[in-house]
Amino acid sequence: MALRAIATRKTLANARLGLGFVQSRSLQTFTLPDLSYDYGALEPAISGEIMQLHHQKHHQTYITNYNKALEQLQDAITKGDAPSVAKLQSALKFNGGGHINHSIFWKNLTPVSHGGGEPPHGSLGWAIDANFGSLEALIKKMNAEGAALQGSGWVWLGLDKEFKRLVIETTPNQDPLVTKGASLLPLLGIDVWEHAYYLQYKNVRPDYLNNIWKVVNWKYASEVYEKECPTERN
Repeated sequence: MALRAIATRKTLANARLGLGFVQSRSLQTFTLPDLSYDYGALEPAISGEIMQLHHQKHHQTYITNYNKALEQLQDAITKGDAPSVAKLQSALKFNGGGHINHSIFWKNLTPVSHGGGEPPHGSLGWAIDANFGSLEALIKKMNAEGAALQGSGWVWLGLDKEFKRLVIETTPNQDPLVTKGASLLPLLGIDVWEHAYYLQYKNVRPDYLNNIWKVVNWKYASEVYEKECPTERN
């Protein structure tokens, strides 16, 4: 069935995911979410210049291109243009994934003055010890996976909701964690695209990976985990 033409849009709040949805009668587009901290608040781990460019330019570009592809998709569906519908899927996946991943990434970071880098406690802390031996072992493994990832992508700490266990995964480009399994819930994602660190760390990705833990928001990761596993220790 052909979709209706685009109607007047209104902004919708999505507090749980914070993805910045804008909805019309027939499609849902994205807007750039605000950060809960200033661009320079993560220094010296991540420079204010990088954060501003990353958020205002790179993340906004994913949103702009996704919304454009979505409108083109609706037009193609209305016209019954199956080849164009198929062609647009890669743009929707790449740019939609870029928006989803970055929306999580901003929440995974917080200034040291607001608890950045403080280790997780409670059920997530217990789960990390049970699955990896220690937080230090988890960090070492994620750093190794992130440094070894060829090209651009992400390294993730996720929860396998089916088996109630923590997993470390990498995804290429802007693929979300869910592309590795429908039961995987992202708790922490680290962007290893060069735009996330090159201005400050040049081509030394391991230095960026070592320093980003100083501003990781384990409180947010713990909240996501505890909603799914409120009393689990593994």
